[in-house]
Amino acid sequence: MIQNEHVWRQFRPDLEHPTRDDVVEIYRSMHTLPVPWIEPEDVAAAVPWLVSDRARFVTGVSLPIDAGLSAR
Repeated sequence: MIQNEHVWRQFRPDLEHPTRDDVVEIYRSMHTLPVPWIEPEDVAAAVPWLVSDRARFVTGVSLPIDAGLSAR
């Protein structure tokens, strides 16, 4: 949802046609962890954990996978 020129332009109005590379540092600064964005495999990795015995006491919770964005 954030990987498109329209959104990149919001963060880099100084550039006529910003690219993904132009916003990496800006996106990274928004997270607690040093990553610019979450990859689909990061979200997918939560599924096996949620269905494992290690998560047997996790119920009725929304699991944020956001590199610490919501902690800021």
